[in-house]
Amino acid sequence: MGIIHIVMFEFKEEATEAEIADTCNRMLELKDQCLHPTSKTPYVKSGIGGKQNSPEGKTGGMTHIFVVEFANEEDRTYYLEKDPVHLGFVKSIGDVVKNAQVVDFTPGVF
Repeated sequence: MGIIHIVMFEFKEEATEAEIADTCNRMLELKDQCLHPTSKTPYVKSGIGGKQNSPEGKTGGMTHIFVVEFANEEDRTYYLEKDPVHLGFVKSIGDVVKNAQVVDFTPGVF
């Protein structure tokens, strides 16, 4: 059973539209750029995202949401702790991201 990894961004007020678009595009590109350490092939099962559009008014300031799927715990752990592409991305967004929230779940596990 896979793991769903949800990332939500709130951008700084001074972040330009170009900076926001660049950050979002680079987040989506991680799906293809993050390579498994032994097979050297992409290991992220799926990655989607976009600008939030909920009319409920409960976003807590989060404006852009991304959903990433991993096949297993080992792939998620590598992504979070060792993948140089992902770690480089995280380091690069500090000037434009005001706040980030991350939640994960395994479908059907309560």
